Formats: sequence, structure tokens, C-alpha cells
Amino acid sequence: MPRSDSYSQGVQYPVLGDAPDIEVALSTMVNAFVPRLNMRFADANARAAALSGETKPIPGMVTYLIAEDRWEGRQADGSWLLLSDGPWTPLSFATGYTAHGGSPGWRKKAGGGIELRGRFRRSNNGNLDDSGAAIEFANLPSSIAPAALRLFLVPSKRITVSGVTRYTGRLEIHTDGSLKYMVEAGGGTGNSADPAWVGLDGVMFSPAGD
Repeated sequence: MPRSDSYSQGVQYPVLGDAPDIEVALSTMVNAFVPRLNMRFADANARAAALSGETKPIPGMVTYLIAEDRWEGRQADGSWLLLSDGPWTPLSFATGYTAHGGSPGWRKKAGGGIELRGRFRRSNNGNLDDSGAAIEFANLPSSIAPAALRLFLVPSKRITVSGVTRYTGRLEIHTDGSLKYMVEAGGGTGNSADPAWVGLDGVMFSPAGD
């Protein structure tokens, strides 16, 4: 009868008293080892196709997805937990807004959550909307939107009509993935040489179901 490894990992190996069958002996060890390795797949679809039926994923599995460039671990609840920060995805800007610097984008964080970065401005270098209303400037995929409205105090640079520079603004992340900003009245002016902008660096939130 085969014996198990000394580390209680369930990897079996043949003993001298077992009937000689090298194919069975090796396949038993290989199939026990592979799920415990860092498995590589072309993408999430390839992983889903390979890990099904008798080879379904089990808690503790670790996989690397080549196309997505990320490591994930299988949890007991049947979900995959991100083990490494995902790649940055550029923001999709609304008409009239564009990047000001810092490569505006979002990414999934290891262990859960979404991180934002970068700065944005009006695409014509014009004034930010300082009417006191929440203005949509970009959007995120609905799949990573939060379950409830998220509000953040974010960095900004705006010169008021009286020549005073202001350095904060408000960011709203809505349940449909829309991103909106708000600045106080009289605090949104700028010019082509020094346009008004709002920053997203350091903003992190949990999407619905995370």
C-alpha cells in the first residue's frame, strides 16, 4: 500500500510491497504534486477549462495567468483571491476631460480592493466646473464598481477668481462605475500654462462583493 509524504500534504509514493506498475506509481505522484505547484495558464478562460470535473480547483491552489499577468489563490468559498497587484488599466474619460499626468488608471490590489492613480484636467486646459455640482469625468467598469457611493477628499490645484490657490477637491465613485468630482464655487479656474487639475493618487475602495 502506498505511503504519504512526511509533510502531511497527501502526496503518495509506492513501497516495495506494491505491485510493480510504474505508470500508476508516477501518475499518482504527478497528480498529487501539480495542484500544489504554482500552475501557469494562458488566461482565466484557459484555467477555467483545465480546472473542471475531476481536476476542479481546490482550496489552496495557486495559479499564474499569463495574459492578465497576475497570481491568484483558490479560497474555500470557491473564489480566486488576487495574490499580486494587477496591471494598471487606463481610465476611460468622459468628453471634455483628459489626463494631466501620472498615467490615470485603476488596478486590482492583492488581497482585494481597487486602487486609482494619476491626475486629470479639462481637455481644453479650461476651468474645472466649479458650480458646486458633481461632474462626471471618467468611468470604471461596472464589474469593479462599489456596492454603495464612496466619497474621498483628493488633491487638486485651482486658482480662484481672487488669485487664491486651493488644493483639495471631492471625488465620488458611484455604484455604476462613474467617477465624479466636485469643487467649491469660485475655485476652479486655471489657464493653458497652469491648468486646474484634480488628483486620484492614494484612492482605494472595495468593489461590490469584495
